[in-house]
Amino acid sequence: MSKQSASQDRAHMARALELAALGLYTTDPNPRVGCVVANADGMLGEGWHARAGEPHAEVLALRAAGPQARGASLYVTLEPCSHTGRTPPCADALIAAGVARVVCCTRDPNPKVAGAGIERLLRAGIAVEVGLFADEARSLNGGFFSRFERGRPYVRLKLAMSLDGRTAPAGGRRMWISGEASRADVQTWRARSSAVLTGAGTVRTDDPQLNVRLRYGPWVRQPLRVVLDTMLTSPRSAKIFNDDEALVFAAADAALGAFKDLKVERIPRTGGGLDLDAVMQNLTAREVNELLLECGPTLAGAFIAKQLVDELVLYVAPKLLGCDAAPLMRIQLGVQMLPVFEFSDMQPMGEDVRLILKVKKS
Repeated sequence: MSKQSASQDRAHMARALELAALGLYTTDPNPRVGCVVANADGMLGEGWHARAGEPHAEVLALRAAGPQARGASLYVTLEPCSHTGRTPPCADALIAAGVARVVCCTRDPNPKVAGAGIERLLRAGIAVEVGLFADEARSLNGGFFSRFERGRPYVRLKLAMSLDGRTAPAGGRRMWISGEASRADVQTWRARSSAVLTGAGTVRTDDPQLNVRLRYGPWVRQPLRVVLDTMLTSPRSAKIFNDDEALVFAAADAALGAFKDLKVERIPRTGGGLDLDAVMQNLTAREVNELLLECGPTLAGAFIAKQLVDELVLYVAPKLLGCDAAPLMRIQLGVQMLPVFEFSDMQPMGEDVRLILKVKKS
């Protein structure tokens, strides 16, 4: 392959990744995928997957390219599917279109595909290359890969704190720690998440809705709202329960009472609360890719102690609350190992600063 061809490959795949990112807030539980069809003269067609049940990126790109797709190269950010789900197999569409070569960033971790799409293309005489911009494609679909490779969602913990590491004033008084720009930014994290999870303490203290109130393109997809409430002590009148769509996890011995009309899942106890591993298993079965935690210091500390947090989104406000204010998180003594984080990004958010930290790989 000539140097120019390698450069073209990178340019077309970079465009495919840009297209995939257009589905950041809409494709769940499907992965975000983009596709470009091109030949030596340039791009012939492009497409991106918008929503589950609608055409995949490859099909849309092939439609845009039309007959010119025959003998062309196709660049796609994830292995073409080989099974019939909500839509027919993309691998068959590529074969029927007569493309000569397929370049994809990475294999699909879904066991229904897991290399079978690539094998089908190879048997049809189509050249296949895998690995270009693999890290970028995996990062765009971190939750999708986590669900299939680790058996749990990618967990993102959102926290807002003062300069002295406090999250609420002493005495439990309600107060916005972060500014309007930070709160607007939180909407984007909710919008991309499959589910947003909080605890009964936050429901009682802050009465949050945890919904998406900003519009992203033509669709607004609300994440699943999840409440951990061991003994069902949250007020039934809380805003999060207004539309009866919230999912509540409770212990087996918790009386339903006013919650009999809500979706309540029974979860085993462990220590002083619910078994978080069982919570993760339940959410994985519900096809939750990305889980956003918006909770108080006790539940945040429990997720950290169980090493279930992959990423911190931390908003730091230029305020001081004093040593008696609520801490960032509470972690019980005796925890042997805690995750080590490293800084990934820092951005100003109005008067605040947003820090993103990811678990440091060993």
